[in-house]
Amino acid sequence: MNRIIGVTELQRQFRRVFEEVANNRVPYVLTRGSRPEAALIPYEDYLKFRQVQEAEVEARMARLVAKMGELNTRFSDEEIEADLREADREIERT
Repeated sequence: MNRIIGVTELQRQFRRVFEEVANNRVPYVLTRGSRPEAALIPYEDYLKFRQVQEAEVEARMARLVAKMGELNTRFSDEEIEADLREADREIERT
């Protein structure tokens, strides 16, 4: 269960809150003016979150590459290469 703490109170009790998060795996929601602004979570949870994010990005990229492959089937390799050369020239001009 998340615990909620204001940033002013966090400043006063940082060591205790840090120990609770690090040793007991208790996540905290940090508030400012009673609005949630950030979270303090165990490092292992952060790593899991990052892995999930990366997996989602990789899955999205795979879907986009597959869709581009479908869309590009109607173009010849020569047409695609010509478009890429033109895009390179356009980039060089900017």
